[in-house]
Amino acid sequence: MQPLETFPAAELRRIKGVFADIDDTITSDGHLTADAYRALEQLQDAGLQVFPITGRPAGWCDHIARMWPVDGVVGENGAFYFRYDHGEKRFTKRYVLDDAERAASRETYAALAEEILEAVPGSAVASDQLYREADLAIDFCEDVAPLDDAAIDKIVTMMEARGMTAKTSSIHVNGWFGDYDKLSMTKRMMRDVHGIDLEAEKESFVFVGDSPNDQPMFEFFPNAVGVANLKNLENRLTAKPAYLTASPAGAGFAEVATALLAARG
Repeated sequence: MQPLETFPAAELRRIKGVFADIDDTITSDGHLTADAYRALEQLQDAGLQVFPITGRPAGWCDHIARMWPVDGVVGENGAFYFRYDHGEKRFTKRYVLDDAERAASRETYAALAEEILEAVPGSAVASDQLYREADLAIDFCEDVAPLDDAAIDKIVTMMEARGMTAKTSSIHVNGWFGDYDKLSMTKRMMRDVHGIDLEAEKESFVFVGDSPNDQPMFEFFPNAVGVANLKNLENRLTAKPAYLTASPAGAGFAEVATALLAARG
């Protein structure tokens, strides 16, 4: 991972959109700072497309799509995308799994959550689980004392034993039924809504992230950027971004925005 300052200015000028994780990437210690929110606004005002790509739940993403300065949002690690068209007052929602499939999965998640909490002392069902449509989120450090790597790995193993996909963010282990991730739904959103083939145009976009569940994005986008706190999880990464900011979390995201805006003059 090279310092962000080595990102060539000519390449920065080619960027036309920004994808970014939310927790510990746009936010800092659980807070959305004024600087990070301003960075979202400034990017959009400058004509760049902006898309949060998050593990957070459908309930949160409904709010984000409507009220943040963004052009769409992918949530629950790729279970859906939401987009609100303010001009037409139209909300678009697209899910990988249909209503019946999501409902059936939630029954399994409730039983598995009880097993995990008993087997992994100190873990908890994520406080935002009530607002989730398609996955189970187990908290290992957001609202509980931080668990060690062995405990986190045990949660992952228990989910995978049920045939689920399990991914670790900076705060939760998320598990779900279905063959999708952040990248697959991001590609679908861009094709459906914006008519963009990311396979052909991936060099025109930046992804900014901070954790292991961002690895499909790090691997796909040649101009991916990690915020500085990614270094804390480097031992859990098999795919890394090309660049790393000097600042952590939301300040690092603002650093990326500043570089993009400066390159555009």
